Amino acid sequence: MNDYERLKALRKALCMKQGDFAKRISTTQGHISDIENGRKLLSERTIKLICLEFNVNEEWLRTGKGEMFVNVLPEDELGAYLGKIGTGDYPEIERIIKAYFRLPEESQRAVDLFLKSLVGNPED
Repeated sequence: MNDYERLKALRKALCMKQGDFAKRISTTQGHISDIENGRKLLSERTIKLICLEFNVNEEWLRTGKGEMFVNVLPEDELGAYLGKIGTGDYPEIERIIKAYFRLPEESQRAVDLFLKSLVGNPED
């Protein structure tokens, strides 16, 4: 399997259409189509973006060796999400986080209780 076949296999494994996949890595559906059909090569930038966005094993994407996805440890998952937020692509989330930390401690506890009621308690 070559790199453009691996790209298509990855996209299919993620159950994503070309357009949706393209948006997540800031490119176009046509660009993804061109890569998957062998008309364009996977650039270094695109490889890095794919690996970062979808937790893909870079060696697998380049050579086919190893597993398709990188296993992210639970303690590293939050850091990865926060890293994405810091890119400026999620201004609303960034504003919410900043506003939360500007709240008095009592208000933060109230927000915490509300959020736990929405998403549940991990200890349940």
